[in-house]
Amino acid sequence: MIVVGLTGSIGMGKSEVARMFRSVGVPVYDADAAVHELYAKGGAAVGPVGAAFPEAVVDGAVDRDRLSKLVVGNDAAIKRLEAIVHPLVGQHRDRFMAKAREKEEPIVVVDVPLLFETGGEGRVDYVVVVSAPYAVQRQRVLARPGMTAEKFDGIVARQTPDAEKRERADFVIDTNTSLEETLVRVRELVALLKRRHDGEETD
Repeated sequence: MIVVGLTGSIGMGKSEVARMFRSVGVPVYDADAAVHELYAKGGAAVGPVGAAFPEAVVDGAVDRDRLSKLVVGNDAAIKRLEAIVHPLVGQHRDRFMAKAREKEEPIVVVDVPLLFETGGEGRVDYVVVVSAPYAVQRQRVLARPGMTAEKFDGIVARQTPDAEKRERADFVIDTNTSLEETLVRVRELVALLKRRHDGEETD
């Protein structure tokens, strides 16, 4: 089974590309969705996060806005949170992988926004980076509700620069095109990886 790490900075279109992989039959593991599940009522992260950050838990679930205010700009708090959440996400991902292997899926995609930042590229066979020009990225992100230029700059500063991501990628999907053209690129990539999985084509 070929494991593809899908990543890209904020506003690059990674979520849309992940949906495209799903649409062509490739299972996609969504790390953000896993965190939402872990933070929801009854989720495995609620207890330990509540013990570390009591103000972040409301009505039996982790309130992400409150949690964000408690940890943003505080490296020690971020590390404490990551030490709780990353192992739980890892267990969640391992269960997804085990199911995919049982089904003998040829390819799976792991959608991880901070793939390079967390050393995740070492756990995948190929890295696909979703990218677009900075001006396009900025315009997309600033159009989001509640987003400001300061928030955008802060988020970008914490992420591996796009140019570095592109250099370290095995494949780059440029989303500064139509959705139809992006889907064609995704289909081509899936076809290539299936050929590699079947031994018909090598790197």
